[in-house]
Amino acid sequence: MRQIDYTLYLCTDRNLMSSGSLEECVESAVKGGVTVVQLREKDCSSREFYDIGLKIRQITRAYGVPLIINDRVDIAIAVGADGVHIGQSDLSCTTVRRIVGKDMIIGVTAHNLQEAMQAVKDGADYLGVGAMRATGTKKEAKVISPDELIAIRKNINLPIVIIGGINKGNVCEFKGKGLDGIAVVSAIVSQPNVEQAARELKELWTK
Repeated sequence: MRQIDYTLYLCTDRNLMSSGSLEECVESAVKGGVTVVQLREKDCSSREFYDIGLKIRQITRAYGVPLIINDRVDIAIAVGADGVHIGQSDLSCTTVRRIVGKDMIIGVTAHNLQEAMQAVKDGADYLGVGAMRATGTKKEAKVISPDELIAIRKNINLPIVIIGGINKGNVCEFKGKGLDGIAVVSAIVSQPNVEQAARELKELWTK
């Protein structure tokens, strides 16, 4: 398994983006310093998702950035993505691993220590932990407490990426907690200058 830089993890959302196309949005974000791209498209057909995935795959490959597909194991395999990210209501990590083999990255969403420990047991490669703040992109997501986050980090040896309501105004609150990266949606894709937004966020997180 190759080493992945999870520092700035972008989740796409075509409904929120300021760019004219998803390809333009992703390329600008990667130029600004995004280190992982997750293609997350809830409202499109399998064929459309596949076609989008192929286009985004070309961009991420050109820049040497891993492409993760949200939920859809079939699309991840079909477009030759680097990985797949699954939630608690998707196929189990063990089942996904059986389908995709040992080389594909599998990320699992965890909202508490119990879910995080199960993900480790099931063979996940990294965790997406959240929501850290209330967020408009996932209204049903429950906010996890700082104590829960500390407990997960203390007990889990996998890379941890936090998600949910993270932006320029609050990103520094999460520094120094041993986390591997931040995952954002609107803090990058909705901004007037996507490349600049990515660069500023990354500087705030890493400096």
